[in-house]
Amino acid sequence: MDSVQALITQIQGLSSSAGDVSRLHSNLKQAEETIFSESARLFSALDQLDPSIHSLGYLYILEACSSGPLTKERAAALVLPISRFINACAVEQIRLAPEKFISVCKRFKDQVMLLEAPMRGVAPLLTAIRKLQTSSEHLTPLHPEFLLLCLLAKCYKTGLSVLHDDISEVDQPRDLFLYCYYGGMICIGQKRFSKALELLHNVVTAPMSTMNAIAVEAYKKYILVSLIHHGQFSTSLPKYTSSVAQRNLKNFCQPYIELANSYGTGKITELQTYVQTNKEKFESDNNLGLVEQVLASMYKRNIQRLTQTYLTLSLEDIANTVQLSSAKEAEMHVLQMIQDGEIYATINQKDGMVRFLEDPEQYKTCEMIEHIDSAIQRIMALSNKLTVYRLVESDRN
Repeated sequence: MDSVQALITQIQGLSSSAGDVSRLHSNLKQAEETIFSESARLFSALDQLDPSIHSLGYLYILEACSSGPLTKERAAALVLPISRFINACAVEQIRLAPEKFISVCKRFKDQVMLLEAPMRGVAPLLTAIRKLQTSSEHLTPLHPEFLLLCLLAKCYKTGLSVLHDDISEVDQPRDLFLYCYYGGMICIGQKRFSKALELLHNVVTAPMSTMNAIAVEAYKKYILVSLIHHGQFSTSLPKYTSSVAQRNLKNFCQPYIELANSYGTGKITELQTYVQTNKEKFESDNNLGLVEQVLASMYKRNIQRLTQTYLTLSLEDIANTVQLSSAKEAEMHVLQMIQDGEIYATINQKDGMVRFLEDPEQYKTCEMIEHIDSAIQRIMALSNKLTVYRLVESDRN
């Protein structure tokens, strides 16, 4: 019996019980050189194995087969077998070699990207994350890979599925930076600006000993989303932000800070001029779309300011004050803002008058009470976890 068939037979015979799998793991470690040198023949023999039963052996072979230079031909041959393996593999077996499972999944991501088919990798990588996670609070190295594919495939809603978890266990700091950065971009794509700000803020304020490109790019988007969502931006960072970020971030993002300063004046023509002057810079940063949303949001902010001064105002006056081209355009903006819950108002179609109203929310409905209670429970749970972590750290010291 040659070495390839002997290995296949061994995998088939030692995959039934936990003890057998443990022995197989030890044998596979010793046979790694053979597995890599015979990877082409082993790949052809994979049809003799069941990925749901022989998961550990299957994983070792897939890692060897997917190593080396990546070509489109090679990627096309591997994508389907790896996808099927991820869906079928036994959790208890792949967790014996998590670094190999991560390696295969990362190469799978590279393969679907090379084939320009990121959509093919979205569902398998989500499955891989759930199989690798020890709990929903565990951030795996596959989270950023999954979110990147969601971005490229524009599967924003699928990406949101891993962004609702409260992460408290992180293997590598870079994973957290990328998870929050890509997650912020997905939330921007879904117009969930509040969650996007939370994630981008985590990148900017995370501990760092040296400045990194992810934090710089996150800060640029943080500035833009703050303007879109809040209509303002403050350069002051929380005290817990690293001194490196406190000192250097603003220097890397000067055009964006100047944009925020121009926005703060409320003068749309000045802002338009500034954007046009720096258009090439924003475009090279892939932020021009967000900058254009900042421009559009200024009209909304200026209309919102009017609600603080006037009870009634004509559409013509609104158009003149916020520098819109016509009363009809002003009406479109006001109607959209009413629909989005950004202002409370009614429009009299006969005389073109807008009447601004108070917020009707009394914060005493059942839905609102449930929402507040849910937020309190979440905060209490996080507080309890922090207390436990502090006790563990004090015992260690």
